[in-house]
Amino acid sequence: MSSPVERIRRNLDASIGAKQQLLGDAPTLAAFARAVDAVVERYERGGRLYVAGNGGSAADAQHLAAEFVSKLARDRAPLPAEALTTDSSILTAIGNDYGFDQVFARQLAGKATEKDIFLGITTSGESPNILRALEQCRRMDIPSIVFTGRSGGAARSLADHCLVAPGTATSTIQELHIVMAHTLCECVEAALFDAA
Repeated sequence: MSSPVERIRRNLDASIGAKQQLLGDAPTLAAFARAVDAVVERYERGGRLYVAGNGGSAADAQHLAAEFVSKLARDRAPLPAEALTTDSSILTAIGNDYGFDQVFARQLAGKATEKDIFLGITTSGESPNILRALEQCRRMDIPSIVFTGRSGGAARSLADHCLVAPGTATSTIQELHIVMAHTLCECVEAALFDAA
């Protein structure tokens, strides 16, 4: 059995290795820059960011929406953002009436406009409700971003901007998703408020 010290060292090594791999991945970094530009463009049009995920990724969606509405690193005007994971009445009604696969897609159909943008978070790239949400974005001509891992899964071909975090463990992928999320918010803040 591994000791706690051995486990934390192993996990830190995996986290550092994945971050270094991402640091050297020019295509993914370029895709990240394009995703930032897409979010900025939607905010400049008066749109909002919708975010969704499952489990830990649901918590990450709420975390990211909070950073946009409140602030990340500077005092500035709030940016409209909403996690589609928070209203238990909506989630259970849609889940009961239409199936859990539809809990995010149906919310987008009811709330989103052509000014908005969607960010889905799925470590596997195979979460059915994220895939249905990405399909809904296509139907509505709403740009989409996905934070994913491993091969990118089916989400890779459905999202306009696919950011694949390296790593084999879900926990490591989620750590990189948080780095991406914070950096996304930081970049959007800089783009919209540096000149103000």
